[in-house]
Amino acid sequence: MKNMRYLLGLISILILAAVILFCPIRSMLSWQSDFLARAFLWLFVSAALCLWRVMRGPTAPDRAVAVDMLGILIVGFCAILSLATGRDWYIDIGIAWTLQSFIGIMALAKYLEGKDFDE
Repeated sequence: MKNMRYLLGLISILILAAVILFCPIRSMLSWQSDFLARAFLWLFVSAALCLWRVMRGPTAPDRAVAVDMLGILIVGFCAILSLATGRDWYIDIGIAWTLQSFIGIMALAKYLEGKDFDE
């Protein structure tokens, strides 16, 4: 039964990937190219899957990994916005987010391990 769920999930992700890759996507913004529209869509789908893992995750470490992946996706959004708009301050936001995410995940790992912060 578990293998059947994995297979259905894999098939649905492959179908979604084929739709994103091969179907024409209309851009809602004038500055957005076809590549950027597809990249935004990939990041949005990935973020939705990470949020699903945060809500559904069976253990706290699973949720922590999903939150860390969501932080990486936000940095990806910042990088693509920087490419699309030509403004470099999005990269600064991404770097700050990365540092904050790293410190937060380290603190959460220490807490889940049962150690104090000064150890």
